[in-house]
Order: sequence, then C-alpha cells, then structure tokens
Amino acid sequence: MPQHRRTARTAAVAAALAVAAALTACTGAGRPGAGAGETSASPTTEPPADAEALTIGLTYVPDIQFAPFYVAAERGYYADAGLEVTLRHHGQSEGLFTAVAQGEEDLVVAGGDEMLQARSQGVPLVDVATLYQDYPVVLIVPADSPITAPADLAGRSVGIPGPYGETYFGLLALLAGAGLTEEDVDVEHIGYTQQTALATGHVDAVMGFVNNDAVRFAQAGTEVRTVPLGDVPLVGVGLGVLDSTAEERPDAVAAAVAATLRGVADVAADPAAAVDDAAAHVPDLARPEQRETALAALEATAPLYGAEPGAQDGELWTRMAGFMAEHDLLAGDVDPAAAWTARFLPAASN
Repeated sequence: MPQHRRTARTAAVAAALAVAAALTACTGAGRPGAGAGETSASPTTEPPADAEALTIGLTYVPDIQFAPFYVAAERGYYADAGLEVTLRHHGQSEGLFTAVAQGEEDLVVAGGDEMLQARSQGVPLVDVATLYQDYPVVLIVPADSPITAPADLAGRSVGIPGPYGETYFGLLALLAGAGLTEEDVDVEHIGYTQQTALATGHVDAVMGFVNNDAVRFAQAGTEVRTVPLGDVPLVGVGLGVLDSTAEERPDAVAAAVAATLRGVADVAADPAAAVDDAAAHVPDLARPEQRETALAALEATAPLYGAEPGAQDGELWTRMAGFMAEHDLLAGDVDPAAAWTARFLPAASN
C-alpha cells in the first residue's frame, strides 16, 4: 500500500479510537442524536410483570431489513422469553456504536467486521449471534456492462458511500481476491447515491447490498447485474453486546437471541407475513409499491440466513482479523476469539 494511503487510513482509525474512548467514558449521558426513535414491542402476548427490559439498536431508520425483530415483537416472542423489548433506531448524526457504548442500548445490530473494528477501538463488543451466514455485499453493474468478474474492475471506477463500513470492507476483499488493490481502480466516494451514480454513468460499478440496493435498482426499472465477492474473509450481520452485558445479564442476552432467531425463522418461512408484521414499524408499507419492494427485499434476504442462522465460525473470525489488520482497518491488536461467542445460542445451534 502506498505510504499516503496507509497514513490516511491509520489516521482515520486513530480518530475513531479517540471517539470510541470518549464514548465509553460518557456513561449516564442523555440519548444521543437528534431524530433517534424507539418503539416498544407490541406483542400479542404481554410480557410478565417481572419482565427484564432490553433495548435493541437497529441503526438509523425503520426498514424491512429488521423484519426478524419486528416479527419477534409483534408475535410476542420477546414477551414469551420474559423480556420487555424496546426497538430503537439511531439518530442520523449518531455513530453506529454510540448508544451501546454509553449504555443506552443493550444489543446492537451490526456487521461482524464492524464490531471487530469497534473492539479494536476500545468498544468491547462481542458478537453473540451471526444472523447473516453469507456476507450481504455485492458488486452491482449495469446489465450490459463488460464487468463479469472482480478482476474486470481493473482500470474502471467503482462507487462506495465512503471508506468505512461493510461496502468498503467488501470492496477491499473483492479486490484482494482478484489480486488488485485500490490503486488499480478509481474508487469514488459517492455517499448513498448508488442508483443515480450508476444510472447516469458517473461510475462503472457500485458496491451495495444484495438485499437492499440491488432490489431497489430492480424496483426502479434499472437493469443491473450483481457480481458476488467470492469467498471473502468477512463476517456478516449479527447481534452485538458489550462484554459487561454478556457477563452481567447472560439470561437476558440468551433470551433475546432465542426470540430473535424465532423471528428469523419466521421471516425465512413466510416473507409475505413478515411484511405484514413489519407494517406496524415501517412507514408506508400499506402502499402496494412499498410492500412489493419490501417483499422482494425479504426474499433476497432469506438466503443470507443460511441453514443455521446465528451460528459462529471461529476460523472465519480469525481470517477476518488477519485481513482487517493487513488492510489497516484495526486500531490495534485484537483477539478474534474474544470478539464472538456461541454460548448464548439455543442448544441446537451450538
């Protein structure tokens, strides 16, 4: 890697480390971020009087991607597990792990790679269930593009929101697998404008989510193809908790994991019914076009859960730690074995 790239990336990780350290020191602060929203679960079964309260962070806006949580809430799975769950969406100006670091959330939904990076930055997160057994990021190109494999990106432009998160990590993995580096392609930071950037020819390809961006292209009538990343050393979306939460509230964590996995199973079995349940949490799902898009997104999501949602792959976590360290994505040494656990999974999943 050229020195200027390495220096810039190292500086970015160092800045994130400083922010993370500040967050972990700010216990007891008020709810961060304007626009943060939370909804109490509205189960068909009321939680018991002694139910344990838990807040689950679902990132920025209500979205069909969080259907397992909405389903678990609406069908009373959290209540059945003895929990009173609040589903909280972050404010737009709020960091992904701000609220969980401050104790405002008990569990948070994030990529395993994002959690490992946060752990290296001083936010001691542990992944207690990997919900997406397959990594959800793909390369998206116009249907008539000559790009058919990752190696075809050489000399071409690719758009990503920015040098962070799963789309960026996925791009680095795709390039590494093809024997390329960022110097071999023109990487454009386009924010969340993938559809416009690709449709107008501003870039030759974009990185996006197979169950979100690719679906929205199709719903908008833009003909595209997806190019899989291949065997990437990255862990998909999971549920994270602080080490202290895992140690101090193990029964509540296990109950939340089990109830959420019931929701995952229901979404995979009947996506249309899951859309109905999600309508209580996601605006505009009563509109036919929005419902159609939501259903297509869930149908694209179901394969990501794999045969054993929640399962952990220790070897993959080790590979990921090595890959992220090699690409200067970690702020310091981190033990991958400490970043995940299978102890909270239902017995059948261990």
